[in-house]
Amino acid sequence: MILAKALLDDGSGGPWIAEENHEVSLEEHKRRERAQAIGLFRYQLICPALDEGLSTKQRGKLVREIAAATHTDPFGNQTRVSRETLDRWIRRYRGGGFEALVPAPRRLAARTDAQVLELAASLKRENPARTVAQVARILRTATGWTPSESTLLRHFHRLELTGPNAGEAPAVFGRFEATDPNQIWVGDALHGPRVGDRKTYLFAFLDDHSRLAVGYRFGFAEDTVRLAAALRPALAARGVPAGIYVDYADLTIMPILSGIGCGAGGSVAGYRHNQRPSRNARIGSGGWYRPGLVWVGAVAAIARSFRVMSACR
Repeated sequence: MILAKALLDDGSGGPWIAEENHEVSLEEHKRRERAQAIGLFRYQLICPALDEGLSTKQRGKLVREIAAATHTDPFGNQTRVSRETLDRWIRRYRGGGFEALVPAPRRLAARTDAQVLELAASLKRENPARTVAQVARILRTATGWTPSESTLLRHFHRLELTGPNAGEAPAVFGRFEATDPNQIWVGDALHGPRVGDRKTYLFAFLDDHSRLAVGYRFGFAEDTVRLAAALRPALAARGVPAGIYVDYADLTIMPILSGIGCGAGGSVAGYRHNQRPSRNARIGSGGWYRPGLVWVGAVAAIARSFRVMSACR
């Protein structure tokens, strides 16, 4: 058992215990006493089963009786201990004596110096292209020590210092609207009601300036063929717009749209590899497409398409 010889207060903000050769905090002293009490409780439970004169059968019966009983732990709680736990404590005692029954002190997670993390963040901000490994090497050279790369990476993620736009101010997008009708059409698909056991899709094109649904059509599949089928009558009725934007359009759609446009007397499509169709317009999935407007603008098409689909069933 730990024997405390004196209770001291050194004026540093907390009491300390003077032990045989060193001093420990009062909290640490209480933690050790608690661990010793737990170890003693475990020893008292398994002590009868440690008798060398017992046969294997007798020891097994005795351990089962101990496991079936209810015991009072060092803190006054009623508890029961399983047979497997008792066997494990017996093995520990035989391998390491009483100290093996004393629970090891809980390891507290090490805290990384905040100044080191701030220095790492400064190095990353100074040159966003620096990798975590490079920052770690600089820290090791400058301070003689560095946190692990995983710690640095988590820290950079928290500060949003990673990714393609790390260190840059977030892009600001204002409101955008085409200045004239037929300047931009936006096409997309909307999941519609089921007809029988088949799913339906509503394809539509909206004029960005007027929000007019210039072309729309229902179909049983979500593909470029049905999309082009919705566009063709729009071109015939409204003419060729200056540009058409289709969210996440596949390259295979370009010949289809271009062919429709050429047949209508002009070019209607141009493919962009970036995710924004222009520097001033932020067009994303659903960003321009308002399902309410689509349904209102396509009432006639809904009725007409359902009649066609019902006739095809």
